[in-house]
Amino acid sequence: MSQRIFGVVLLLACAGLGIVAWGYHAPFSYEPVGPRAYPLLLLTLMGLGAIYLLIKPSSSVSQDDEPPLDRHVVRKVASCVVIFAVYAALFEPLGFIPASLIFGIAMARLYEGTWKTSVISGVVLAVGLFVLFDKILDVPLPLGILSSLEI
Repeated sequence: MSQRIFGVVLLLACAGLGIVAWGYHAPFSYEPVGPRAYPLLLLTLMGLGAIYLLIKPSSSVSQDDEPPLDRHVVRKVASCVVIFAVYAALFEPLGFIPASLIFGIAMARLYEGTWKTSVISGVVLAVGLFVLFDKILDVPLPLGILSSLEI
């Protein structure tokens, strides 16, 4: 029941924030899609997650089945925060693709992916997101150490 209540609250928040984001227009244009596309995309994804919480069948899992907040879980959360901080620090100097590659591999390894799948998913993540944002959405991303490959 608490998941359904959370789903309703999240859906209402997404709708309200979506209305606010829809009316946002920057006084200057720095990219073709504009600044409102990202919040609207995120709010859409969050709204779909909220709808899923509302319509999914209820589970028979009790609250006692939740994993405890032990040292292992806290270490993963702290590692995730450190990986995000390293990603933010390396984003400009290394560029989007190398920083995202390192980020993708580190996150996959953090959640026990094998080296092979971690490297493959890191490459797909970095190159795929670069193509999506830089080429399709025309959002300029830093190339960093790969700037000599710019076409």
